Amino acid sequence: MASLIEAGWTYLITHFSDFQLACVGSFFLHETVFFLSGLPFVYIERAGWLKKYKIQAKNNTTEAQEKCITRLLFYHFCVNLPVMLASYPVFSFMGMKSSLPLPSWKVISTQILFYFIVEDFIFYWGHRILHTKWLYKHVHSVHHEYATPFGLTSEYAHPAEILFLGFATIFGPAITGPHLITLWLWMVVRVLETVEAHCGYHFPWSPSNFLPLYGGSDFHDYHHRLIYTKSGNYASTFVYMDWIFGTDHGYRKLQALKNEEVADIKDN
Repeated sequence: MASLIEAGWTYLITHFSDFQLACVGSFFLHETVFFLSGLPFVYIERAGWLKKYKIQAKNNTTEAQEKCITRLLFYHFCVNLPVMLASYPVFSFMGMKSSLPLPSWKVISTQILFYFIVEDFIFYWGHRILHTKWLYKHVHSVHHEYATPFGLTSEYAHPAEILFLGFATIFGPAITGPHLITLWLWMVVRVLETVEAHCGYHFPWSPSNFLPLYGGSDFHDYHHRLIYTKSGNYASTFVYMDWIFGTDHGYRKLQALKNEEVADIKDN
């Protein structure tokens, strides 16, 4: 398996420049993973499949879904891609490389864990700031147009927010200068995580059922369906920041009530 990955990587670095791989390659990878993981939830919601796992009974209209997709394409090509192009000199200066040998899985996993921790901390505080009255009204309200989120709404946001919170995602890699394959793997797991958090469904196989401190779809869906001053649940991936700073009280109270109802039903 390792030799196959190295062979594929050798082909990439001998046919494309570092700039092409880090910018165009990263953009292509992001778009592929994002839309392949997010689009199925559009069709699942339209078809009414898996209703028993849907967190909210309300469905988005076809027009609302199409509006989301259209604007996402505009934002990705007009905001995300230019940012990737502009950030290349920074990553290059900080030591990002694409050459062989590839980093070990131990190095990759340690760096990605570090990126998650850094991203979660920055995102939490940035997200709380976006929920102040002025910034919510003029910036963050765009993301909250979808009170019933679906996978693709994870990146539906005001351009200023894309830049603001996108900083949380790239800060960790920017200061460590990782190998490009580490950056790509971080991008993939981060996209999959945020799509899952916005998917609108809580399945038996959802990561939050198995990973301690992981928020997931149920945790973040609560944030979307409440008015901005009462929402809480500001963290992107893990729940400990909200627990430490007491911004998950409403969600925890609701969970306790649900658990009591389930217990009562079982007792009867």
